[in-house]
Parts: sequence; C-alpha cells; structure tokens
Amino acid sequence: MNIQYFTEDPLFILAIGILVVFISIIGFRLHAFLALLLGAFVVALITPESAVLLYQMGKGASEASAQRLATQGEGIRIATEFGNTCGKIGILIAMASIIGKTMLESGAAEKIVRSTLKVTGDKYAPMTFLGSSFFIGIPVFFDTVFYLMVPLAKAMAMRVGKNYGLLILCIAAGAAMANSLVPPTPGPLFLVTEMNIPIGMMMMGGFLVGLVTISAGYLYAVWANRKWPIPLRNAVDAPLDEIKALSEKDERELPALWFSLLPIVIPIALISVNALIGSFAEVSETSSFTGVLDFVGEKNVALSLGALSSIWLLAVQKKGDKKGLTASVQTALMSAGVIILITSAGGAFGGMLQQTGISLRLAELTKDYQMALIPLAFFITAIVRTAQGSATVAMITASGILAGMANTGTLEYHQLYLGLAIACGSKLIPWMNDSGFWIVCKMSNLTEQEALKTFSPLLTIMGLVGLIVILIAASIFPLI
Repeated sequence: MNIQYFTEDPLFILAIGILVVFISIIGFRLHAFLALLLGAFVVALITPESAVLLYQMGKGASEASAQRLATQGEGIRIATEFGNTCGKIGILIAMASIIGKTMLESGAAEKIVRSTLKVTGDKYAPMTFLGSSFFIGIPVFFDTVFYLMVPLAKAMAMRVGKNYGLLILCIAAGAAMANSLVPPTPGPLFLVTEMNIPIGMMMMGGFLVGLVTISAGYLYAVWANRKWPIPLRNAVDAPLDEIKALSEKDERELPALWFSLLPIVIPIALISVNALIGSFAEVSETSSFTGVLDFVGEKNVALSLGALSSIWLLAVQKKGDKKGLTASVQTALMSAGVIILITSAGGAFGGMLQQTGISLRLAELTKDYQMALIPLAFFITAIVRTAQGSATVAMITASGILAGMANTGTLEYHQLYLGLAIACGSKLIPWMNDSGFWIVCKMSNLTEQEALKTFSPLLTIMGLVGLIVILIAASIFPLI
C-alpha cells in the first residue's frame, strides 16, 4: 500500500487525533482545553489540502471559495471552528451559569426540590428528573435542559444526601433521547424532510421509542450509581456549604414556588411556543406577533430573559445587597468562561476531523454493505457520531447516504423506522470530541474518567435498546 495514501486516509488521521487527546488528558493530565486544541492542531497539520478542498465543496462552497479556505493556515481554520462553536453555545452557557448560581443562592432550587419531594418522595425523585428532562427536551436543546436542571440536581442531592450521579444521569438520559428522536429539534426535523416522514408520525414514533430507551437508561443509571457513586463536589459557582445552608433554611425564608420556577419556565415556555408555532402554524411572515415571538423565542434571548428573572429573584431575596448580587453573577461568569473554552476547543477538534473527509470515507466503506437497512442506518450514524462528535451532523450524514433507499418505495416497512434507527445511532458513542460530553463533565463536576464510565455507556445502551425496539416494531407493525 502507498505510504502517503495510508497517512492521508481520514481513518488514520482520526486514530492519531484520538490518541493525542486521550494520551494528553489521561496520560499527561493536561487540561482538557489544551489537550483538545493540541488534538485539533495535529489533525489539521496532517490533513491534506485536497481533503479540505473536497470537504468545503461538499458543503456547497464554490471551487474558488473552497480553494481559498483550503489554503488557509491551520491556526485560522481551528480558530474559525472554535469561534463557530463558541457562537452556538457561548451565550447559552453564560446565561445558564447565571441561572444556576442565582437559583442556588436565592433558595429557588431548594424550594423546587422541597416541593417536588412533597409529591414524589425521596424514592421517586430520580424518575421525576428523568421524565421532566425528556418532556422538556422535546422542544429545548439537550445543553439547555442540562443547564437548567443541574442546579436542581445539586440541591436535591444535598437534601437527600445521596444519588447525585443518578440524578445527573437521569437528566442526561431524558434530554439526550428527546433531542434526537422527537421533532421539533433540528436532527429529527432534518430526518422528516430528507426521508419524507410525516412529522406527526415521527413525533409519535420518537416519543414511544424514547419512553422505552429512557427506561433502559434509568436501569443502567441505577446500577452505575451503585457501582461508581459520584459525590456532590465543591464548585466555584456552587460551594457545598452554601447548598447545605440553604437546605437547612426555614420554609418561610425561601421564595414562593411560582417565583422559584420563573427562571426555568420563561426560557422553556418561550422556546417551546416559538418552535411549535414555527412548525405547525400558518402565520403570515409580516405578523408583528410572529416577529416578537421569533425574537423572544430564540434560545439565546429566551435564556437571557430567564437569567434576568433569576437575577431579579436573587435581588429580592438579598433585599438590595448590590455587592452580593454582583459577586454572584461574577462568580457564575468566571465558571462559565472555563466551560465555554473547553466546549469550543472540542468543537474545533471535531471540526478538524470533519475536514479530513471522514464522513465520505465512512460512506465509501459502507456503500456495498449487505446488512438489513435498519441496522445499517444505525451503525453508519454511530460510526460518524463517534468519529466527529456531533449527533446532528451524524444524523444529517446518514440520512444523506440512505435517503435514496428510503424514498424508492421498495421497503417492506415505513421509512419512519429508518429515521428512528438513524436517531438512535446518533447516541453512540459520546466521548472527548463531543461538546455535550464536556458540558456534562463541567456543569456537573464529573471527572473525564467518571463521564466515560457513566455518561458514555448510558447513551450507548439507550441507543442499542432503541435499535432492538425498532427492529421488533418494524417486523410486527410495518405501517404500510
């Protein structure tokens, strides 16, 4: 085999990138931000210019534009992908950190936890978190759901005295499955369009498959919580002594429940209503109502409004202590800055992997694969997800490969099942090139090793269970 061809193969470059990141973090204990940037630079340096050119043209760039982008320096390409990721999540993380810090410090999280325990009791609290994150995750992105619910998990774990890891895994399980299976989130919406699946059918099918997969995820989470119990750790934005002091407060010193829920309800309600109207309603583009809703329902604006309400809540509880209020917000933003850097570096690493042409290489390897289409769709998506980190990109790539087969009319079952298989395949395997992996680590104070032992297998197991359910359903209820 030609040595140059081998060293320029996207699979070889992928393997090198993975090794660099793993050895840097696990072996040399390098900070995740530096390790991911190092991995991105190594991948960028050994990726041939021709691969970057083909990647850019595949995205729709003209030959001249693609050539210009391909000849840019490695540092510029990395910085561009870093900035693209930061643009997507920077404001969200900053606002979510403010919400989390102010909800904890004002006693709002404690109030919600006490109210929940009155209804569910300690025993069923994790199941409540699981169901809540799944339903909230239907209209709201995974990262947003996670940001909003982590302070509640910290308050609940302090209140109950155990099961912090279980609560975190329940939040991740519910939000992750809803985000890939049920429209109107971007991945499922793309599948609906590309594979000609009725949106109502995708919503119902995704909801049913999601209920089964999160049930399996819950069983794994219970087991993992017993085997690898994760303590509630000190954090700059959520010191344990503050959480403990709030858990011992008299009920009369805590804010009202409706006020406590406001920072969570505002963004969820605005994003959900905007998404639903945008998906189903035939509203004139010139409608002033639509314009206002488009503005306040955009996720960055909606979460910012939630943060403002949480600051108002804390100001009321602190009774005008401006210095204390300023210190709380500053602490939250300092914590958010580290998370933004790590997540953006993960996006840069994933972006460099995509520019190697890894998706096309995987498509080439699987074009003559003779397995049944449902597991084929699942495993193509899983390979792309594991290689480049983004569940949405994996779903888009796999649907592009399989859409032609789905729309030929020769299937023995409805193409819905192919769409659901792609959605479940996008859950395998989250690791260090996935921004969601770092969000879970840093927002919940898990170490990388803990996340790899708990969060990564959690999503993998739910994805595999989803595949089994889809195969059985397609055999019994082909829907054609």
